Amino acid sequence: MDLTLAQDAAGLLAGGLVGFSLALTGGGGSILAVPLLVYLVGVADPHTAIGTSAVAVAGNAAVNLVTHARAGNVKWRCASVFTAAGVAGALLGSTIGKAIDGERLLALFAILMVVVAGLMLWRKEGVPRLNVRLDRDNFPWLVTLGIAAGTLSGFFGIGGGFLVVPALMLATGMPVLNAIGSSLVAVTAFGLTTAANYATSGLVDWVLAAVFVAGGIVGGIGGALLARRLAARRGLLRRLFAVLILAVAVYMFVASLG
Repeated sequence: MDLTLAQDAAGLLAGGLVGFSLALTGGGGSILAVPLLVYLVGVADPHTAIGTSAVAVAGNAAVNLVTHARAGNVKWRCASVFTAAGVAGALLGSTIGKAIDGERLLALFAILMVVVAGLMLWRKEGVPRLNVRLDRDNFPWLVTLGIAAGTLSGFFGIGGGFLVVPALMLATGMPVLNAIGSSLVAVTAFGLTTAANYATSGLVDWVLAAVFVAGGIVGGIGGALLARRLAARRGLLRRLFAVLILAVAVYMFVASLG
């Protein structure tokens, strides 16, 4: 689709909102990418919105991965096993997603958003294990949970960080900071796999994806700056954002039925 100036601006704004929310709340923001592309930017085909979102999510995750890798937050061996298994799931999930009617896919997406909001509202962190390493005990869990997270990520065209982070913690017991850094390896790979699958069917708007990523980088900087000032209220911010996700989910579900 040829972007108009208004769509360019809307794409930048949508990307900025996603990047801002990711930096401010620490996760869950990428799930807004598809509804923003459909209802704010005006992408008519839900499948194109999902394919384009996958590119944008992968780009933003790759940028953040560099930062976490430099800080030593990535458990590379655990992340590699989880990612390798999840890529197969992402390929399967995205193939199934392309075959489903667009409006029905949006309705299912709205249901997923309700689940994500619930996880954000009631998320609790267990006692972490320090010095986590890949071993015979966590390997099967990494493979199993990786396939599951990758399949959902590919099906909906989302980064799936809200799934990957707790999955890595469940499989290995690693601290949340290591789980966040390690999750970006998987999110980048899942996004690229989904995007490539959708691109083979001509369902990616590359120009819009680039605009969206640019907006996300700017929004992420702003969100990170504000997050430092509101660090003590991150829990409250996450709950408020969960309520926003619920509201968007209700709107999407009603719109998809109409």
